[in-house]
Amino acid sequence: DDPHVTHVPLQSISRLAPFSALIISIIFVNCFLIRVYILERFLLRKVYGETYTWMDETTRRGFINHHIAGATKILISILATYPFIDVAFGSATFRTSFAGSKHVTQGDILIIAAQMLIAMYVFELFYRPKISPVSVGHHIGTILIGQSAIAISLNLVKEKDATIEFILCTVWVRAFDIVSEFLPHVSIILYRVYPTSHKFLLNLFRIACITTLAGTTVETILTMYLFGGLWSRWTLAFKIATPMLHVLFSSAQLWGSWCFYKMHKKQERLLAINEGRLEDHLEPAANAVEGTRDGRLATDDWQLARERKPRKADQKLSRPMSTSGNQFATCFHSSYSGHMFYLLVMCSGGENSRFEQSIKFLSGIYEYL
Repeated sequence: DDPHVTHVPLQSISRLAPFSALIISIIFVNCFLIRVYILERFLLRKVYGETYTWMDETTRRGFINHHIAGATKILISILATYPFIDVAFGSATFRTSFAGSKHVTQGDILIIAAQMLIAMYVFELFYRPKISPVSVGHHIGTILIGQSAIAISLNLVKEKDATIEFILCTVWVRAFDIVSEFLPHVSIILYRVYPTSHKFLLNLFRIACITTLAGTTVETILTMYLFGGLWSRWTLAFKIATPMLHVLFSSAQLWGSWCFYKMHKKQERLLAINEGRLEDHLEPAANAVEGTRDGRLATDDWQLARERKPRKADQKLSRPMSTSGNQFATCFHSSYSGHMFYLLVMCSGGENSRFEQSIKFLSGIYEYL
């Protein structure tokens, strides 16, 4: 038999579709209130303690975003799993009542869930200071496709494939984004909390890599199956655009799987070093601190610094220090403060720098005293 989705009639998704802007605005306000007055105000500080307070601003924003994204996907799963399965694979339509309600339909719930997912991605684009180009492309594509699917449903006279386009989006963009990309949020949160638990992170990143890869594979099979089953109902524009967009989304998801694979291999290497099965060739100074508060490994930062090409500013370090700077360092060399100032002078970069001018001024004060 043909899948149920091939028999879904052309109909409006929901009476709430014209109010999508209001719905997403309310969701944005809720995200702001939760972030400012709950997460940042007391909850994360109380739950994670110094692990959270010692994070720099960039890491902290990413940490908060993963909590908001994970919580949003849990709410969407609770709210929209039943309507999604019933409409896409069961016998219901968008106008079927939700859980026996006289006022709420399956389409109403799916519209709200769609706006929640879109709002989550918009929030991330605006809130996180650093985000990879692959993630940017994925999020922008999800936002535009999701809103377009809702917008074209408002003009059923001209858009004959509006209904099946929204259903395909729920299968393609929403269902698998929620299921296969939930564990990555949890993985990054735990990575920040337990940066030195290499064995635990090794298994965690392995599972995250496998689930995202398996999710992308199953998503591709199911999407193309439904797309092929509805081939006669698609307009030419969607016949061309849908496969191209799916390749873009799949590439972004595969990139995420590759990133988790690399993180898995990194934890595997660090675990082998800790157990003595692998020799660490990095400088001893780099191994003094195994992890930092934001979850990054000092050894990796040190390795990047070694491999980085010298900049013009770095070449100044080889220039001789001025006479006054040497005198000042000699005067204070026996004290703790002297050691600190000596290191600063050595890194100041030449007698013409502003910092060395300050050192000359302090040297004069010392000679006067």
